[in-house]
Amino acid sequence: AADVAPNSNVTFNFNEPVDVSGNWFQINCSGSGVRNVADTVVSGGPTSFTINPNTDFVFSESCTLTVYNANVTDQDTNDPPDAMAFNYSSSFTVIADVCALPFTPAYAIQGSGLTAAITGTVTTKGVIVGDYELPAANGQMRGYYLQDLSGDGDPATSDGIFVFTGGVDTVSLGDVVRVTGTASEYQGQTQIGSVTSAVNCGTGSVAPTPVTLPWASADDAERYEGMLVSVPQTLYVTEHYQLGRFGEVLLSATDRLYQPTNIVPPGAPATAMQAFNDLSQIIVDDADQNQNADPIVFGRGGLPLSASNTLRGGDTVTGLVGVMTYTWGGNAASPNAYRIRPINALGGGAPNFQPANPRPVAPAAVGGGLKVVGMNMLNYFNTFGIGNCTNGVGGAATDCRGAEDAVEFARQSDKIVNAILLMNPDVLGMAEMENDGYGSSSAIQDLVNKLNAIAGAGTYAFIDVDANTAKVNALGSDAIKVGLLYKPASVTPVGLTSVLDTAAFVNGGDTSARNRVSLLQAFKVKATSEVFLASINHLKSKGSACDIPDQGDGQSNCSIVRTNAAIELANWIATDPTGTADPDVILLGDLNSYAMEDPIMALQNAGFTNLVRHFGGDYTYSYVFDGQWGTLDYALGSAALLKQVSGVTEFHINSDEPSVLDYNTNFKSAGQITSLYN
Repeated sequence: AADVAPNSNVTFNFNEPVDVSGNWFQINCSGSGVRNVADTVVSGGPTSFTINPNTDFVFSESCTLTVYNANVTDQDTNDPPDAMAFNYSSSFTVIADVCALPFTPAYAIQGSGLTAAITGTVTTKGVIVGDYELPAANGQMRGYYLQDLSGDGDPATSDGIFVFTGGVDTVSLGDVVRVTGTASEYQGQTQIGSVTSAVNCGTGSVAPTPVTLPWASADDAERYEGMLVSVPQTLYVTEHYQLGRFGEVLLSATDRLYQPTNIVPPGAPATAMQAFNDLSQIIVDDADQNQNADPIVFGRGGLPLSASNTLRGGDTVTGLVGVMTYTWGGNAASPNAYRIRPINALGGGAPNFQPANPRPVAPAAVGGGLKVVGMNMLNYFNTFGIGNCTNGVGGAATDCRGAEDAVEFARQSDKIVNAILLMNPDVLGMAEMENDGYGSSSAIQDLVNKLNAIAGAGTYAFIDVDANTAKVNALGSDAIKVGLLYKPASVTPVGLTSVLDTAAFVNGGDTSARNRVSLLQAFKVKATSEVFLASINHLKSKGSACDIPDQGDGQSNCSIVRTNAAIELANWIATDPTGTADPDVILLGDLNSYAMEDPIMALQNAGFTNLVRHFGGDYTYSYVFDGQWGTLDYALGSAALLKQVSGVTEFHINSDEPSVLDYNTNFKSAGQITSLYN
């Protein structure tokens, strides 16, 4: 016999019933030595006997079984013959140690390029450094990552590889496995699929390979694909937009990443900074490919995310350990990318994120005797449903924005009202209010009612632009508009309520309306009788194209439209639309332009100062997009106003927080509707 397993029993069959006595057989093996009757357990008889050796055979040895004729007699009475005429001998060989057989190392299959160096049928061996075998229904990748135990020492080649098993749970972390299958490239990641053999060869371990950001090139992480890695340096949370949906966080080196055109001018400087940013980031992802997981495993301190255990932009993690994968997040909205997966990785686990950016309980003090605030309301609509809103009073039907129903609106308005009261503004400029007039059921009246229900009757009032200008829809016929609230106890509106609704401003040089109508109102401070002007604005977003396409200089879509509007705005204010002839002007609102972009430069050239940057430095921010932070929301002061400003602060309760902590109830479990809301 050949290829006998090391733990096999030996079965011996006689052609008639027999009696055996004494040392009736011997097994003599080339590697494990001699076994007599006393070295085995014998069962069966009188025709078939099973010999179970006390110690297993060893791989690749040859053995001879000898049955001694003198010790075997038949049981019948028809004698002679009684004993066997001759000794009987038979040989067998023990199977070779599969785990010791040659194999193709993972690094040879991977090679030093972006795709597999070897394709087709391969056999390799290594230790399991990432176990994600559960089927797609359980949210995992239906396979495991295997890493060569010794590696080749070549930094250009990965020692690891993904093995696709189709969702069958066959291994555990630390298992050493010899696997045969088909090597190929799948979605940019080298893998072994169509597995025909997988043999457990014991257990083992490898130390994680240290990696450091920034990467040397866009494909630098390819040389670690499938390997257990560690990042000794401190990494910073620079994006968490996909945390709720995909369980992923974008991390960066040195600090959060900033929008290039928030720090340097558009064009070549911005392009160079963007290239550096692109090399200074890595995604950390959970083990789940399903969307909207519960729990969301990445919160502070290695604990799941909740409203009370957040994960803020700028929080840090040091010594991250996980498997470097090249995969998607489970949907095209989270496309293929290099990701470190610490969950279900050998020596990994939930990262211990540290609260480097504490959540503020109140805005920082700014001094002075009067407080002016600019705030994006993120679609404050108290009307809900598809087609149930209008583009202005009496306008065409349009879909409502913001909260989808009364339950969500209560959650949204509670957050907004509490935030406003914490800031305690004397004048509040708002963007993204529902454009439904100023009646008793309007969104702006609803907001004032809610504020006054807590702060006291009459604490806040709004500027009724339609009444003051004697024009319905004075702020335009878009679904949203800007607005102004004020404290009658602190200030009194004076002069003409004015709007900038010219085609030159609203269109910004395009053939269609792009910018929202601008509002300008003068206020007299009751305590001092001084007058100042507040201008609230909302310029065209970067998200959709204008007539002139993106110029590729880092300013994104519609920069020319925004710049034209900024010039029109400054020129208009200079004409004294309110009739007060007062030079103290503060421009508020969502200008959708970063601090070094052309629209802001145009306003600065017209004599306005970026107050946030002036008081807070270059690295101020109000928004994060694609993992890069910058200012889209502004307070800019005229030269006369600047010397009267005592301080400026940003109340970072929005962009720093994961968006999944918002008021929405959709895409959340029943438990998360409560646990993720505060």
